Amino acid sequence: MATSLQPDKGAAVIDAPSGEPRDPGHRDPSGWRSRLYRIDLKATPYVYVAPFFLVFAAFGLFPLLYTGWLSLQKVELGGEAEWRGLDNYTRLAESDFFWNALANTFTIGVISTVPQLLMALGLAHLLNYRIRGRGFYRVAILAPYATSIAAAALVFAQLFNTDYGMINQLLGYVGIDPVNWETEKWPAQIAISTIVTWRWTGYNALIYLAAMQAVPNDLYEAAALDGASRFRQFISITIPSIKPTILFTIVVSTIGATQLFGEPLIFGGSLGIGGGSGNQYQTLSLLMYEKGWVTGALGQASAIAWVMLLLLLAIGLVQRLLSRSNAQKKNGAARS
Repeated sequence: MATSLQPDKGAAVIDAPSGEPRDPGHRDPSGWRSRLYRIDLKATPYVYVAPFFLVFAAFGLFPLLYTGWLSLQKVELGGEAEWRGLDNYTRLAESDFFWNALANTFTIGVISTVPQLLMALGLAHLLNYRIRGRGFYRVAILAPYATSIAAAALVFAQLFNTDYGMINQLLGYVGIDPVNWETEKWPAQIAISTIVTWRWTGYNALIYLAAMQAVPNDLYEAAALDGASRFRQFISITIPSIKPTILFTIVVSTIGATQLFGEPLIFGGSLGIGGGSGNQYQTLSLLMYEKGWVTGALGQASAIAWVMLLLLLAIGLVQRLLSRSNAQKKNGAARS
């Protein structure tokens, strides 16, 4: 006997949007509940993410646009803005102080980034092996990163003090004359780079270590069977496998070097804002601070800020192009 599949007309029907039973004879001609349900379903995710965009617009986008507007004005602290167009950028291009700060930013960035990443690679390679106390060493190398910039800069300023610093005392034991770490250009930049290297080497080492642990062990076992030493495995397997991570740390370290501010400011003491007595280690960030809050030229300071932004965008573009090139090479090797 066939069973009827039609619903019982006397049974209550559940309303989908609200979940409440309703009379089957009831009709919702406007369908407003269904529309509210669809609107709620589509709008709720945007409501959840709206606070982030509001905060970003207030504290990120607006300051960026306002700084760009100020860079086209002649603005003094407490004064009114006067339109100057690209005059601030033209004056920067003709300023020896700007080019000196740009060159210092580049040299300090190179001196601090290259040794930092090389040492981080070596430390990560050592910690990637099963050694006793490996967990303790992983925590210990992160301790400098947890130290504040002020504390680290003050300690290293004492270590590199020309008169009574420990560095000059150690150099004296091997017959080297005291070095003027604060007044000479290259010694001062090396001292500041040492602070940066000390703080960030462990941080980058942990990033490399995480990438190394994702490399399949089968590659190392096959290389060991072929007679490859650990150094050869490091060069031929580890570095190619973590190349995207290395590129990432290079870009991040370069961005950090472009924004270098706290270390040279505190290292120089009363002369830190000007980058020393002869601007020998003044960076772009220090020059921007000096223009904005010492001389009161907010328009020029804003122009420097936008030049720094353009430099960072250029660095990001280079990183993107290199990543795309590496991806194309991998795809080509996989197809072949």
